[in-house]
Amino acid sequence: MDEKYEVCLSKIVKDQELEVLCCADKIDSIFICGPDINRPGLELAGYADYFANDRIQLLGNVEMRYLYSLTAEERIKKLESIFKIGFPCIIIARNLEPCAEMTDMALKYGIPLLRTPETTTSFHSELNRYLCVQLAPRTTMHACFIEVYGEGVLITGKSGVGKSETALELVKRGHRLVADDIVEIRRVSSKTLVGTAPDIIRHMLEIRGIGFLDVKRLYGVGAVKMTENIQLVVDLERWVDGKEYDRVGLEDHFTEILGIDIPSVKIPVMPGRNLAIIIEVAAMNNRQKMMGYNAAKELTRRAFESKDGLKGGSFNGDLFY
Repeated sequence: MDEKYEVCLSKIVKDQELEVLCCADKIDSIFICGPDINRPGLELAGYADYFANDRIQLLGNVEMRYLYSLTAEERIKKLESIFKIGFPCIIIARNLEPCAEMTDMALKYGIPLLRTPETTTSFHSELNRYLCVQLAPRTTMHACFIEVYGEGVLITGKSGVGKSETALELVKRGHRLVADDIVEIRRVSSKTLVGTAPDIIRHMLEIRGIGFLDVKRLYGVGAVKMTENIQLVVDLERWVDGKEYDRVGLEDHFTEILGIDIPSVKIPVMPGRNLAIIIEVAAMNNRQKMMGYNAAKELTRRAFESKDGLKGGSFNGDLFY
């Protein structure tokens, strides 16, 4: 969690389709380490005591109008006051034309000047979201990751327990594969984990005895997905005779990943159990719980409120006695 990540400015330029107006030779050597973006309105007006110069600087219509309202001498003074402090780059929104003094300052201090046709607010939101993903704390897990009825289900378990076979059955039933074997997980907010597959094995699924399958080519683009939020962890384990398994579901269980607790269920594996159907039901049941309905708690309520009553009886998951 303490490891810091960075993203190269050239990747941002490519992914966000930015136009490089000057200092194109610098973008490969500049790295962004934080998701925050600064709009230097106060700084251009002369107050630079708390200038966030470690951030990308974004100029919109207001900032550019202000600069054009100044004389050339005033623009030079205002711009140099922040350019001499230094910052990673400056981006102009709405395809606005930079003043000549800004281009001169960018060249003088070697700071890339970029431009986007997007409106300032929408670009600010998109760039912030993009940087949050690129710079998010991350880890990898040995698991399968499937979108089931819109729920991101992470299937874990020891090697050979049947994760990939279950994932293949879920794909055949119309659900979408995100990753098999290795899942890259990023914490993009205090409550959200996003999972994806490494590029080299994306859309691939390994079945022992057959080898690697290209799910996208076998079942079409509708059978795969690039990323998904992780909303449920299903842990598969081999059935152990005599072990007590949860039969009621009153107690909620969680798996901690990157400091976030994700709802989880443990499913014992044995011949005759249709794991794909069980995982489908687990995903739907988890969605019901998120919407405020818990079937186990409802059944308990009915038992205690029943007029026929069990008159002091109890419930063990099979029957009242």
